[in-house]
Amino acid sequence: MKIIGGPASQLLASRTARALGIEPVLSEFNRFPDGELYLRIAEDTENERVTLIQSMPTDSDFVSLIQLIDACEGAKELNVVIPYMGYARQDKKFKLGEPISARAIARCIRADRVFTINIHEKSVLEHFPGHAENLDAAKLVGEHIAGLNLENPLLIAPDSGAQGLVKRVSSGLGFDYDHLEKTRLSGDTVVIKTKNLDATGRNVVLVDDMIATGGTMAESIKMLRAQGAADVHIACVHPVLARNAALRLFNAGVKDIIGTDTLEKGESRLSVAPLIADALKGL
Repeated sequence: MKIIGGPASQLLASRTARALGIEPVLSEFNRFPDGELYLRIAEDTENERVTLIQSMPTDSDFVSLIQLIDACEGAKELNVVIPYMGYARQDKKFKLGEPISARAIARCIRADRVFTINIHEKSVLEHFPGHAENLDAAKLVGEHIAGLNLENPLLIAPDSGAQGLVKRVSSGLGFDYDHLEKTRLSGDTVVIKTKNLDATGRNVVLVDDMIATGGTMAESIKMLRAQGAADVHIACVHPVLARNAALRLFNAGVKDIIGTDTLEKGESRLSVAPLIADALKGL
């Protein structure tokens, strides 16, 4: 199998290839003077089994993926791994006249198989023309947290929607876990606290699928610290960290931010390459 990384996932593609015991295929990425994207795969993919690995945090990364797919038109088998899929949160029409952006993007990804990783809305998988499967990095995140050797850790989902993820991260590791709940005391007074367990004196790890602007997490960190939590860490699959999110989180008192390399950032200390490699080995 040939592993080809797009411009947003060069490191992850290299790690995945290494996990499979092969060398990644070199590609060229550039721009024409008018700003249009140019790419070239340095090896022939005719009649080969090919896997493209490319996250889509920007519109340009989406265009690059479409170009890569077209460049592999002669491949015997084409798999596409989208570690982070942009626009996945626009999975329905919220207002009249809006597109379902996740559907529009998914319909353009024509491959034998598509793999996503902790996609924000699993319903998006139905829109891909071929077989689509979502991989779960929860176990990898849990093992990484276990390796931190935190004293008396408590894993917390920032809201009820992330309960399933924090439960899977905790599975088999013996971690206590809970979620935050908002209680409105009056028209302008809202209290946010853990639902079942007391965070006082405990090392807390806030767990979510992605951190975008960091606003909700920053408020959660301040609240947990005010309620007596020791250190507060953040663990996420997708460290989007838009604009000044990292600064907001550290100003709020976070001890550390841990993300995976679905997006290649300074906080991406955990690789999902083993997860992708295992899925490809099973084909």
